[in-house]
Amino acid sequence: MTSGGVWDSFVAIFQKEFVHIRRDRPTLVLTLMIPLFQLVLFGFIDQTVSDLPTVVVDQDGTRYARELMDKLRATHTFAITRVTPDPDAARGDITSGRARVGVIIPPDFHDNRAQRGGAKILVLIDGSDSNVSAQALASVNGVASDENLRATTQQLQIGATPPAPALSVQPIILFNPDGRTANFIIPGLVAILIQIVAMVLTAVSIVRERENGTLEQLLVTPINPLGLMLGKLAPYLFVGLFEMAMILSAMRFGFHVPIRGNLFFLFSMAIVYLFTVLSIGLVISTRAQTQAAAQQMAQMFLLPSIFLSGYIFPQNGLPFVLRWIGRVLPATHMIEIMRGVVLRGAGPLELWPNVVVLVATSVVMVSLAVKSFKKQTM
Repeated sequence: MTSGGVWDSFVAIFQKEFVHIRRDRPTLVLTLMIPLFQLVLFGFIDQTVSDLPTVVVDQDGTRYARELMDKLRATHTFAITRVTPDPDAARGDITSGRARVGVIIPPDFHDNRAQRGGAKILVLIDGSDSNVSAQALASVNGVASDENLRATTQQLQIGATPPAPALSVQPIILFNPDGRTANFIIPGLVAILIQIVAMVLTAVSIVRERENGTLEQLLVTPINPLGLMLGKLAPYLFVGLFEMAMILSAMRFGFHVPIRGNLFFLFSMAIVYLFTVLSIGLVISTRAQTQAAAQQMAQMFLLPSIFLSGYIFPQNGLPFVLRWIGRVLPATHMIEIMRGVVLRGAGPLELWPNVVVLVATSVVMVSLAVKSFKKQTM
């Protein structure tokens, strides 16, 4: 074989492969976007815990209490979202997920500080995420240590006997006092696994009909588009619920993660979530031309659901734009519902914002799936 023949063959195949790459748009986009997405995510993400929603129960109401709140804000670890005299507010806000930390300042805080006695505060910390709770505890202890050091230095400068600790912190780690990672990861994993199975299965359903030549038969029948969509969703809905039951059983009896909330409410929300992700899968299925393309498009939804939903990284550490993209994802709200019910024993009243968003998203996505199928029939 001549060198010219080798070169001509190389050029011909080289050009042909570039044509295939250009025509296979989903694969090309997936190949280019995944590395770019991961680069942006890991480049901008900040693992340092900051701006934790914090509720302060101020039963003292003096300048000493206000100074303490200013010092908590100055750490940038705590973002005080509510100040109230109600002693039950801290635990209630943490249970509902509105706050991660509760600081309770007792009524005698001013008197103990003025008399240079040992003033104490109670700090409630959501221990669901052991990494977040550890950093929150270290930060509030740092505030107390700084206050004690300042008081000791002032006394030594005037030759007085160093006083007792000016500020003592009594921390209570709620919901996961042992700091087990499994208690935090596994409830979120349930939502991710359900999405993987449900979305991938439905993403290829209509594409499979098209490739097998049976889609045309469906289109010429007097079948209602909504009925077709619901008929497509129902079998995978039962598969998803069965999978969720298996995972919850393994979580409870295999990994010994306690389930503190109502199972009926949890499975009700699972049905709504499944309708959402199944509908997204059907929308993908109406747009894709091949099963491979449908699976690739489904994976484009999977990566943001893992990285932007709070499943792995705290959303407070995400850049503003990525944080709001994460708030749109159904997986974000299902993960918060799972962790709220399983770890904190929360119910519909505490988790109603996530419930409303999930139900609204489900309605929108089912409607979009029906609309996409109607376009196929025209």
